[in-house]
Amino acid sequence: MLVLGIDPGTAICGYGLVEAAQGSRLIPHEYGAITTSPKALMQDRLMKIYDNLDEIIKKYHPDAMGVEQLFFNRNATTAIPVGQARGVALLAAAKNGIELVERTPLQVKQSVTGYGKATKEQVIYMVTKILCLKEPPHPDDVADALAVAICTLHTMSSVQWRNR
Repeated sequence: MLVLGIDPGTAICGYGLVEAAQGSRLIPHEYGAITTSPKALMQDRLMKIYDNLDEIIKKYHPDAMGVEQLFFNRNATTAIPVGQARGVALLAAAKNGIELVERTPLQVKQSVTGYGKATKEQVIYMVTKILCLKEPPHPDDVADALAVAICTLHTMSSVQWRNR
């Protein structure tokens, strides 16, 4: 099973494709960040994110997309553009008929590190170890997207196991 994990944002939208192989082995296929200029109009930034995600989906044909649920506790103004980028990711999944799995940041951290209140550094460390990467993914948004993909695979695997 191949999953596309998304860490939505309008400046940086992290993505990561992770496949569940035999046993519990997870294989990273591609990961990176879609970046947009803060000088560009918002509609142009969202279009770039959509076009890039659509291209990735068409190239790899993932079985599912995992997206982090919107969570903010300090700055509500950053939640609006993140919500817009998240909406574009949801649209890309819907237009391509991909199953969508949404998880909270706490669920993602719990799945990857075993602790729901893990730090960014702990998440990056565990993503690097779980996927046997030579170096930590950069920027943080990419590590977060890979963590979302890992969490999605863990979630989907446990659901499939129970349905057998």
